[in-house]
Amino acid sequence: MRSQLADGANTRAELLRLPATIDLWPTAAGVLGVGRSTAYELVKSGEWPTRVLRLGRLIKIPTAELLAYVGVTPDEATGAPSS
Repeated sequence: MRSQLADGANTRAELLRLPATIDLWPTAAGVLGVGRSTAYELVKSGEWPTRVLRLGRLIKIPTAELLAYVGVTPDEATGAPSS
């Protein structure tokens, strides 16, 4: 899944199957369609569009916040992807 996300070939179903937190690179950057350097620069400058969780040297991104930012939300009534 990571290579697909990094290449930008992510479907709504793939995005909704992501775990609760994801790596900044390549997964979260792939969702936004930005490269590695841009992703890290956005985090460094405080311009990344969601909360950033720092776990030691790891940078994790809350998936639900990122998906809401890009407009991907599950249909609340059925749990199915909304259109």
